[in-house]
Amino acid sequence: MKIVTISHSPDADDIFMFYAIKFGWVGLHDIKFENIALDIETLNEKALENFYDISAISFGLYPLIKDEYALLKTAVSFGDGYGPKLIKLKNRKLKPNFKVALSGKYTTNAMLFKIAYPKAKIVYKNFLDIEKAVLDGEVDAGVLIHESILTFDERLCVEKELWDIWQDLANEDLPLPLGGMAIRRSIPITRAIEYEEILTKAVKVAHNNKKLLSNMLLQRDLIRVDEQKLQTYLNLYANETSISMDEKQLKALNKLFMIGYRNGFYEKEIKVEDYLVPKEYKDFRFA
Repeated sequence: MKIVTISHSPDADDIFMFYAIKFGWVGLHDIKFENIALDIETLNEKALENFYDISAISFGLYPLIKDEYALLKTAVSFGDGYGPKLIKLKNRKLKPNFKVALSGKYTTNAMLFKIAYPKAKIVYKNFLDIEKAVLDGEVDAGVLIHESILTFDERLCVEKELWDIWQDLANEDLPLPLGGMAIRRSIPITRAIEYEEILTKAVKVAHNNKKLLSNMLLQRDLIRVDEQKLQTYLNLYANETSISMDEKQLKALNKLFMIGYRNGFYEKEIKVEDYLVPKEYKDFRFA
């Protein structure tokens, strides 16, 4: 059987969306999908190397890998009224050049943060280590992502919601694009379409069987949070809007790419519709 690598982060929403494949609930008879879990910034860096066949990425990275990867419409995470949080110790006033820990150079939240706080001194850390770095005084503040946004030490407070930064930059009511999936352009189009269909089905099956799959993941200690936090997190980032991007989400992505281009992060402004897997090819070919 041909092996196709699917890399994703070890946070709860990614594991939830992909383990319908891992457990054999969906698949292709002649393909073995191999799941690889790595932190999101490592995935971003690997995508720059064109390393994995299918990979989770930060949406903020995509214009930098557009020539090697197409975007999938499924297994996406958007924030709608919520998102990463800039946290600090209570009663600490941040100077314009405050030192901050971010989860990675190529993350969406890093781009938005840099636009909002151009004078901040940035260090990059694994997102699991950011809260401790703030508590220990190693940095003045940090941006929490993934499950870390749900609960944090009572000595900390939220300085700024990145959702608010996004709303100010977007200047309209659009969900915050955080992460999605990219697929190598070297994969034949008909196969790429099949892989996207399987992934879409996996996310849909996971969503429709949330309680069963959640229990299986918890019983196998595959999740870093307890059952209550898991359900809260899945409601935020692995819900019905994760199955396939709608027009509002596509519009939000185009807005993100426009903001990135106008602030010097990309060489050109792109439209997401030009970089999706062309599903219509299958209909044309077999018509």
